[in-house]
Amino acid sequence: MMDREPVESQALVSVGYDPDRRMLEIEFEGGAVYRYFDVPPELHAELMAAPSRGEYFSAHIRNEGFDFIRMDSGEGTD
Repeated sequence: MMDREPVESQALVSVGYDPDRRMLEIEFEGGAVYRYFDVPPELHAELMAAPSRGEYFSAHIRNEGFDFIRMDSGEGTD
């Protein structure tokens, strides 16, 4: 399970990152949670510092070839 922190965003609810496994976990508005693999730590840092996290996600993560899975309800949360 990964801890996620709430973020201010119209598209994202919370974001978690495990630097050891280079795994990014994002909860979206609507409740869907996705886990992205082999995400560099600097990409996570840039996402968290972006003025619009939703726009950053769309431009730099969504269609950039990262392997991902959609988490089943209840997984990935504490």
